[in-house]
Amino acid sequence: MAAILAKKLGMTQLFLEDGTVERVTVLEAGPCPVTGRRTAERDGYDAVQLAFGATKEKHLTKPELGHLKKAGVGPHRHLVEFRDVDIDVEVGQSVTVESFEPGQKIRVAGTSKGKGFQGTVKRHGFARGPVTHGSHNTRAPGSIGAAAWPARVFKGIRGPGHMGSERVTQRGLTVVRVDSDDNLLIVRGSVPGAKNGLVEVRTDG
Repeated sequence: MAAILAKKLGMTQLFLEDGTVERVTVLEAGPCPVTGRRTAERDGYDAVQLAFGATKEKHLTKPELGHLKKAGVGPHRHLVEFRDVDIDVEVGQSVTVESFEPGQKIRVAGTSKGKGFQGTVKRHGFARGPVTHGSHNTRAPGSIGAAAWPARVFKGIRGPGHMGSERVTQRGLTVVRVDSDDNLLIVRGSVPGAKNGLVEVRTDG
């Protein structure tokens, strides 16, 4: 299982040789230097830590700079661990988009767009109330429990609240094109998050 960190650049369309149109998302993937390895004998689990997003030293703390310097890597903004991946790259070397190939199934995880405080209709897909005969219950949530007993609202009742800004994994995506010159990964379909958001790409399967 291959893995890499990427930045979502946005969506566009791609015309293939047979004339069909693909709705795709463009990801700037890597290069991601390996900054650490976790082993079951030493750490209790197996994982590979990748860095992404070169930045200036002033944007990082001294412990972060020391960790990256020990791995022989320059300052990077993001550090993410991937478990159960097959990355045959030593610490200090980089993972690139060449680890992927067109037609490969992948899954992408990221932070979804924040929607702010939303009601039950938008947040959970609740049905509306009647919109005629003077009803004022058009988008109200309706009943949320019983009457005299148990005289409280049960835990877990879906209601209005903050929507979005949570981790989302989109599975079943397909790599359409790999551009190793510009470190681009062209993926069929949409991926979570806003433009310039950080996403984690893994092969699915």
